[in-house]
Amino acid sequence: MTDFGKVAVLLGGKSAEREVSLNSGGRVLAALRRQGVDAHAFDPAERKLDELAAFDRAFIALHGRYGEDGTIQGALELMRIPYTGSGVMASALGMDKWRTKLLWRAVGLPIPEFVMLDARSDFAAAEQQLGLPIFVKPDCEGSSIGISKVKETGQLCTAYREAARHDSLVLAERGIVGGEYTVAILGAGDSMQALPIIKIEPATEFYDYEAKYLRDDTAYRCPCGLSESRELELRAQALEAFSVLGCRGWGRVDFLMDEQGQAYFLEVNTSPGMTDHSLVPMAARVAGISYEQLVMRVLALATLG
Repeated sequence: MTDFGKVAVLLGGKSAEREVSLNSGGRVLAALRRQGVDAHAFDPAERKLDELAAFDRAFIALHGRYGEDGTIQGALELMRIPYTGSGVMASALGMDKWRTKLLWRAVGLPIPEFVMLDARSDFAAAEQQLGLPIFVKPDCEGSSIGISKVKETGQLCTAYREAARHDSLVLAERGIVGGEYTVAILGAGDSMQALPIIKIEPATEFYDYEAKYLRDDTAYRCPCGLSESRELELRAQALEAFSVLGCRGWGRVDFLMDEQGQAYFLEVNTSPGMTDHSLVPMAARVAGISYEQLVMRVLALATLG
């Protein structure tokens, strides 16, 4: 086995996703230790970052602000400690739904129609432009925090105010209601691969925080039910979506499908969940990769630059 030295598992942090990160990081830590790795929990909310100088490598299991947005990646670059996942630029872009969409649209990847909202927006005009339903979300949050589904005329302003509690940038997006899917990505360079697609079928109104982490009635279909040729096509597009942002190591690309079968790419997750409800471990299992093998492969891809 490769000697990775002393490994910091970064977990917790200061974001709204702290509890999910503690869950993810705890499971990663246990799996690494089962494989004989000298791994230790490190919560940046409770310890000074300069204490990371004692470590040889970092496994980032942080989610959301300060852990997934390029901030901790920049600190690790300065300290020259190899870390898992995407670099500074790709992490920052991946956290920013608006700028991700701008890049994807520039290279011809299909995305849902959207408008950016602020307190001065003409909400009635935005409703008319996008049609109903509309999903309203903070630009730089994860785990469906602050997201609302607007189903009736006149509700957009209220949904905006809820999202604006979490971020000054708010995105309103045309609702695509034919199905929600995700593609896990693993590897770097020529070894990068898209794992089997998962179809997500929540029992709730949409795939919200409760459906992701708290409920046991969310259904996950893998195989996802698409034809083999269509799945391979979408996996290739997901790899392009991941690569054009400069992402590496591992991550997840989410997309929606309308009732006619047209796919629309939604967002990228550069530090995916690793809980017992999480999607990357689920896709890895279908591909024949155990949880322990997954964390070891992710750790082996830790790098700088």
